[in-house]
Amino acid sequence: MSKLRITLKRSVAGHPKDQKATALALGFTKLNQAVVRPDNPCVRGMVTKIRHLVSVEELAETGDGG
Repeated sequence: MSKLRITLKRSVAGHPKDQKATALALGFTKLNQAVVRPDNPCVRGMVTKIRHLVSVEELAETGDGG
């Protein structure tokens, strides 16, 4: 399964509580922090909710077979 690297680029200060909670649910605690999450509809929905605060890049699969 592919993965997403999500980076918090803008502060959640001054934004609604639900957006702060979404950033926390994704695992963000600091500005410019990057987290890797699976690429699934749930994570995509959270990213869409705070798309103005984050940058997203898809990580290529290595295909090493584990």
